[in-house]
Amino acid sequence: MSHRRIPKRNAVLAGAGAVGIAAAAILLPQANASQEGAGKQAGSPRQMSAASAAGLLQQLGEQLGDSYGGAYYDADRQQLVVNVAGNSDAAEADVEKAGAVARSVQNSLSALTSAMDSLRGEASVPGTAWAVDPRTNQVLVTADRTVTGERWDTVENAVRGLGDGVARIQKSKGEFKPFIEGGDAIFGGGSRCSLGFNVTAQDGRPGFLTAGHCGVAVEQWSEQQNGRPIATVQEAVFPGEGDFALVTYDDPNVQAPSAVDTGDGQIVEIKQAAEAAVGLQVFRMGSTTGLRDGQVTGLDATVNYPEGTVSGLIQTDVCAEPGDSGGALFTRDGNAIGLTSGGSGDCTSGGETFFQPVTTALDAVGAQIGSGGTGNGGADNGGTGEGGADNGGTGDSGGDNGGTGDSGGDNDGTGDSGGDNDGAGDGGAQDGAVGGGADDGSDATGGAVDEGGYGNGTG
Repeated sequence: MSHRRIPKRNAVLAGAGAVGIAAAAILLPQANASQEGAGKQAGSPRQMSAASAAGLLQQLGEQLGDSYGGAYYDADRQQLVVNVAGNSDAAEADVEKAGAVARSVQNSLSALTSAMDSLRGEASVPGTAWAVDPRTNQVLVTADRTVTGERWDTVENAVRGLGDGVARIQKSKGEFKPFIEGGDAIFGGGSRCSLGFNVTAQDGRPGFLTAGHCGVAVEQWSEQQNGRPIATVQEAVFPGEGDFALVTYDDPNVQAPSAVDTGDGQIVEIKQAAEAAVGLQVFRMGSTTGLRDGQVTGLDATVNYPEGTVSGLIQTDVCAEPGDSGGALFTRDGNAIGLTSGGSGDCTSGGETFFQPVTTALDAVGAQIGSGGTGNGGADNGGTGEGGADNGGTGDSGGDNGGTGDSGGDNDGTGDSGGDNDGAGDGGAQDGAVGGGADDGSDATGGAVDEGGYGNGTG
């Protein structure tokens, strides 16, 4: 993502390299968006933003108990669809009374969660991942191209053993791996990673979140290749129950704005952290592939990387490539959703990308987005959330109007060309290249870096 640590003498965000045109257009306010619930009678499905749907779902999920079978946001209709298991007329009535769409399904969420627990014990093969897919009311198991022979048989047998209609398996063309190398980012020990969201640590120091596999690998990070360290890792988790790290700036007086620079002078102010919801439209910023958008496709995902198993991730159809690792996943209205972990595929053929939930990372390290604020992506325009505060508030944020859009962005050419004589820049082809190697051994990263400034965290 393209947060920058800004020197006090020049508090201006620099550009962040290539930006997908279609994705950038989707970020613009939609003046013709309809008001939520307009013309709807009580008890009938009402239109709402994805953020409002997330707030409503928190209430319904607890209310339905064992009948709850998961839910997703129908972006085309701007409606929340709630799965109801067990043919419970009372539960369906509760859903419809709340303004959501009730959908009768076979499996409860607790049954699907139990199925994932079984997979952890029987199918934790490197190159596999699984998450609940509420649209099909099944556990979707994905195996990458390295899962063949006996390993494939192991996974297939485990899926079959769960019973009919509980899980399904699909192949991925790529290979699951953390996106760590390449990009206009932060540097340490020969590695490159992306700065995530700027935060305030529990002791009041400014810092940022990044991917845990970066924090585990390197303790100190700088803005340039072989440059002076400017930040130190305080806590890192990977593999295990997440992929996140808290890094604090060595200068306690540094200005660390809570914003994403999406390029071409556009800034998205980050107001607070929010929970993801299946169907939520999200944007990812990374220096290798610029600004990309897509939807959340699964929650509480488990990924079996070669380095180990990571659980509790967000699964999406947003593309990413090496160099995007640690970059920010966010919404158009300024909610911080996730940190890029890894996945398969690329931005030409597509694939799956997994993200560490920001809310979980903040809770684990005791930090706050910007100068404070963690919410649950609540409602706007009379929705069901708790009304969010922008500055240091803890309420749920106001959502957008449920805008939708296909994955945007050109295939911005990038490459690790580097320069002559130890040039460390990530070269990039034409069409919005991200930086380029310098002949004098310095690192020329995309987006201007002011003298003394800290590089854009978008690698």
